[in-house]
Amino acid sequence: MRKLYVGVLAGALSLMLAACGGGGGDSSQTSSNGGSPSGGTGTGTGTGSGSAQQVKLSVAAQVGKQLFFDQNLSSGKNMSCATCHSPQFAYGPPNSLSVQLGSDPSMAGQRAVPSLRYKSMTPPYDDVAANPDGVTVNAPGGGFMLDGRATTLATQPALPLLNPLEMNNSSSASVVQTVQNASYAALFEQAYGAGVFSNPDMAFTDIGLALQAYQEEDPSFQPYTSKFDLYLGNKIGGTLTPAELRGLALFNNTDDGAGCAACHYGGANFNGSVGLMTDFTYQAIGAPRNDTQIPDNPDPIPSNTNTAYYDMGLCGPLATLHVPGTANSGAGPDQFTNVNVPDPYCGRFKVPTLRNVATRTAFFHNGVFHSLVQVLNFYNTRDTNPEYWYPSTGGDTTQMVQNPSFALFPQAASGATAARFNDLPAQFQGNIDEELPLGQGQTDVGGTTAADGAQARAVHSTPQMTQQNIADVICFLNTLTDGYQPPATPPTSGSCVN
Repeated sequence: MRKLYVGVLAGALSLMLAACGGGGGDSSQTSSNGGSPSGGTGTGTGTGSGSAQQVKLSVAAQVGKQLFFDQNLSSGKNMSCATCHSPQFAYGPPNSLSVQLGSDPSMAGQRAVPSLRYKSMTPPYDDVAANPDGVTVNAPGGGFMLDGRATTLATQPALPLLNPLEMNNSSSASVVQTVQNASYAALFEQAYGAGVFSNPDMAFTDIGLALQAYQEEDPSFQPYTSKFDLYLGNKIGGTLTPAELRGLALFNNTDDGAGCAACHYGGANFNGSVGLMTDFTYQAIGAPRNDTQIPDNPDPIPSNTNTAYYDMGLCGPLATLHVPGTANSGAGPDQFTNVNVPDPYCGRFKVPTLRNVATRTAFFHNGVFHSLVQVLNFYNTRDTNPEYWYPSTGGDTTQMVQNPSFALFPQAASGATAARFNDLPAQFQGNIDEELPLGQGQTDVGGTTAADGAQARAVHSTPQMTQQNIADVICFLNTLTDGYQPPATPPTSGSCVN
């Protein structure tokens, strides 16, 4: 995160968005908005059906489409890519589970499933990646998965295909054998050569390449059909309501607003893209641990029953580039304060796009939140009211204080102490972001984390945003949903109108 200035934001808002797509090749198969291996359009929220763009798919992309919907590519023959990345839900999960069940239904994942929309514009991971805003200094950014450990859309599929908690295939060779036995095997050979199956390693690589081609060519993965796109293009139906305009102003205000644009950048981005609402950086937000300490938690992450287990994003355990205690940990004195930082990568997860965010019902890397109301209030009160979000100890248990309905913990004892940032070991909590509205903001020299010298907001001080502010931001976030169809008569009343 970082502070953005008026000129940068004004430039971002002046851009007009164009729908992405393409393909080519000699195939006559067309695709519009995904939905099934034989084509068709989805009808659920966020499908992108507001603009039914037809394109030819290359032979490779046709293979990728068949692979994407093939449930046989899992050990139980019951899970395809589309099972977790449903076209009817903006290629995100079709339910509110924090983490999805695997092909073996007795197993569950460890992270919330992201949307695959707008992923093809993602650059490879780099510790010193350029920021698309053209202002911010280079920092960790890019890559696929929430910890950047996959370099491209082509290498990413191997991770769920071979993960015992997900598609649970025993080996890459078994995946290739399934494809060789599939009805589209001849199409696969047409795309990658008649002898492709004689080299299982190469064929497995080609499976990833085909899935990449499908996601790059099919316009349903980057439709740009939201109300906000109409607004930026000054097109009919794109007039934002007063509530949505207030939300947009708060979104872009990094001084005393919501400040979302500091990370969810809306200007010109990589690979010719625009308006992605992400800068691909990595931030340590301090999301609460998704475990059984949360009262009536609908689906705590099974891995968290092990109290020694921590998912720390860039520093592991799934990513292996910056393992704590190794020569690559990045340990050393902080550039601003000279305070020792044992591993500056721990706790950092990739900033997602906010396009179609209103279609989701599981948020953050661990799916601990289930509504945008919770997410916005967490950003607003993480420091001022930690008892809303983290387990508390001590205090006067004869005087229980009732927390708001959006809080994870419905009550806390008066004077209790909350265990802040309980999903990150204490030695790495200097990495926690203290920018607005979470903390007091950047230091005068540009520090953004606790180790940098950025300060938390005082407990029980006034949060940055009001509840009306939060409601307005959510109204704006709703305009980022693809498949928008302008009503024949604009509404004159409602929570997102005036």
